[in-house]
Amino acid sequence: MGRFGRSVQLIKASWFVLRSSKGLLVFPVLSAVASLLVAASFLTPAFVASWDSVQANNSLRPATYVFLALFYLVTAYVTIFFNAALISQANVALSGGRPSVAAGLKVAGANWLRIMPWALLSATVSVILRAIEERLGFVGRIIAAIIGVAWNLVTFFVLPVLVLERVGVRTAMTRSKEMLRRTWGENVLGNAGLGLLALAALLPAVALIALGVYAGHATLLVCVGLALVWFLVVGLVAAAMSGIYQTALYRYAAIDRATTLGGFPLSEAFRPRKR
Repeated sequence: MGRFGRSVQLIKASWFVLRSSKGLLVFPVLSAVASLLVAASFLTPAFVASWDSVQANNSLRPATYVFLALFYLVTAYVTIFFNAALISQANVALSGGRPSVAAGLKVAGANWLRIMPWALLSATVSVILRAIEERLGFVGRIIAAIIGVAWNLVTFFVLPVLVLERVGVRTAMTRSKEMLRRTWGENVLGNAGLGLLALAALLPAVALIALGVYAGHATLLVCVGLALVWFLVVGLVAAAMSGIYQTALYRYAAIDRATTLGGFPLSEAFRPRKR
């Protein structure tokens, strides 16, 4: 089986895990709610404080960057915390166990010291990329996008390694780069496939909005409301699938052996590989 076929098998396995353990959707929900609260707490005063500066010289004050850095840090920590909880329980499900929300939160809480440095590093990179976009305009956005993609690829396995192997960030970075060399095809193809599936799943919502625009009046409001709910559901499922796939690919790269889950054969996806 080639990289494409293996990626398809891993996506199927991730979908099977999510269908069998729908409680994993709770983690993206908690992450979204917490992120919204953080955004409301930080961005409202930041917008008020920086508005006059932006109006005057079309740039942000240095103090605003410090404020944004703190915002990125808290947001990164919240996101990483719940992703760690999701990964821990996705690993339980892939091992044939019974995942639970309480157990996931407990694992994430037990790893808070490992999560903090990684959140700090992630926030720092986000601030640097934001500064590049701000300073260099259109060219900066292109550069930041390229660097962002490369960063995401190199650090794809950092969080699973941190949580499941209980090591530090430096070791996790090294392990992630090693795993990427063995699974770069499955990484790129799998994540691209998940993205395309999410886009395809959003088409009914787009059709609803088009129908509402065509019908007009009260029908438009109903269709837009239903479309927003559909967008939210697809986003939550996509986030859960991404975390499960990340865990499944980690297991393929790290454990490197055949696995089964609830009667669903993963032997093709996790077949032994020659080193």
